[in-house]
Amino acid sequence: MPTNFRESNYWLTTTSMPAATGGELPARSEVVVIGAGFTGLSAARVLAKHGTPVAVLDGNSIGWGASSRNGGMVLTGMKLDVGTLAKRYGMDLTRRMYADSLASIDLVEQIVREEDIICDFSRCGHLEVACKQSHFDSYARSAEVIAKEFCHELRIIPRSELPAEIGSNIYFGGMVDETSAGVNPARYVAGLASAALNAGALVYENTRVQTISKTSQNAAVGFDITTSRGNIFARDVLVATSGYTSSATPALRKKIIPVGSFIIATEQLPQVIARELSPRNRMIYDSKHYLYYYRRTPDNRMLFGGRAAFFPESRNTVRRSAEILRQGMIKVFPQLRNTKIEHAWGGTLDFCFDTMPHAGILDGIHYALGYAGHGVAMATHLGAKMAEKICGSGDEIPYAAIPFTGAPLGLYNGRPWFLPFAGAYYKVLDWIS
Repeated sequence: MPTNFRESNYWLTTTSMPAATGGELPARSEVVVIGAGFTGLSAARVLAKHGTPVAVLDGNSIGWGASSRNGGMVLTGMKLDVGTLAKRYGMDLTRRMYADSLASIDLVEQIVREEDIICDFSRCGHLEVACKQSHFDSYARSAEVIAKEFCHELRIIPRSELPAEIGSNIYFGGMVDETSAGVNPARYVAGLASAALNAGALVYENTRVQTISKTSQNAAVGFDITTSRGNIFARDVLVATSGYTSSATPALRKKIIPVGSFIIATEQLPQVIARELSPRNRMIYDSKHYLYYYRRTPDNRMLFGGRAAFFPESRNTVRRSAEILRQGMIKVFPQLRNTKIEHAWGGTLDFCFDTMPHAGILDGIHYALGYAGHGVAMATHLGAKMAEKICGSGDEIPYAAIPFTGAPLGLYNGRPWFLPFAGAYYKVLDWIS
């Protein structure tokens, strides 16, 4: 088994990030955004284009977190199926949420076009593949509801027609959504950063936020933000830290579960093999709770990811997960048994206890987070929406209308001690479903 891979993020080998703002922090800014990923940079771009002074602070560097470490899948829908959403929130609110998910992909495409971001954005569609016959049987019901209630068409792929979509014979069928897209996430977040900077936003790297406290300055009510590089006063604060939400915002941290997601990337494949594995170059994921997701990269590597270990990324979890993912990849694609793995890396996703995105105001602080693996489009969308709210405009955000609960009985302080139990639970669900 080839094990001489690099513990490195393949996407970051394809681009470089723009230079951040130099010099000292300003004493104040109208808005401070915490986090220089999709959410924060999308918000900063909108704020700057509205003429609102905005400073983005990141404890590491531009795009350092999940924004450059994900699979680059720009997906429709949400983590939960529409039946669950309708039962929980009602069909009217579910319609608005689903429409938001479609609009989020349109926004990514619009930004890529307007800002001339070279990031391999492509409306290639996604393919969900069924790991069991019962999973496939549920696709027809889902497609019927989505067509009726949301006027959005999905296409059911029976097992006999699956070879036109994927070079694997282990699945029981599939479902295609042509609206979804693929992107190089590192190039995209770099382009978002350049767009925000060009519009006038300030972006400060290696500026870790330590505390945020309500205060007033020269009769202006706002927040005093202490950082590793000094203090800054802001009228408004937007937290855009997702799975890296820290003790600087303890009320939000208690509502976010940081979950590790890991990816391997093969060596470049011959064109004939690459096309055999994914003839239509879809974004592909399977129907399990403990799922795999995979795709071809623009240079014909197989990128294969999943929840191989629930704990956030570390040297140990990356190496252990790489071996697990390689075995999973070979099970899906035996053709890759002797293919070298050249890159392996991990990132931290943000799950809320209800598995939903959330955006709103808590203790006077704006936030947008909880993307549960659908963050490329939704983070871009909610960052822009929250920026519009801060500017005093914009439409209502459906996710602001749903309860944002924490752990039952308050048994969670932001440290996910229960992740091994959650992983075991989802494996049992996959076994019995």
